[in-house]
Amino acid sequence: MYMPSIFRDNFWDNFFGESDNCGCEVGFSKGYNELLRTDVKENEHDFELNISAPGIKKEDIKAEVNEGYLTVNVESKNEVNEKDEKSNFIRRERFYGKASRSFYVGDDVKTEDIKAKLENGVLTLNIPKVEKVEQKPEPKYISIE
Repeated sequence: MYMPSIFRDNFWDNFFGESDNCGCEVGFSKGYNELLRTDVKENEHDFELNISAPGIKKEDIKAEVNEGYLTVNVESKNEVNEKDEKSNFIRRERFYGKASRSFYVGDDVKTEDIKAKLENGVLTLNIPKVEKVEQKPEPKYISIE
């Protein structure tokens, strides 16, 4: 007897059952909930973010720092065409997926300070620790004539 599992990450997977065999190289279909999962590690001089991006090419990833937030955007397109000997379509699938994550890194972190590397489906970002320098208000004296 087929019974949906309520203990899975996505209850509706059982009803709309996408196969593991959709031809999508990107982790959006069956493993979409694995995409952009992040591990954060604190080192002596920086923070290291390891972001899961299986099957994603580096040209499909955009990372930016804006108003103290590091945002990682992933957008991927994939098309699978299979034809028979007469060039009739046997199967034709198209896929488009988008994902985004944001992390607060502080107003003092600049885009050019962050080092990024994509290797084996993992995007690694090294964000330097920046000490906030408190600016002491300088006394402003009124000139006396």
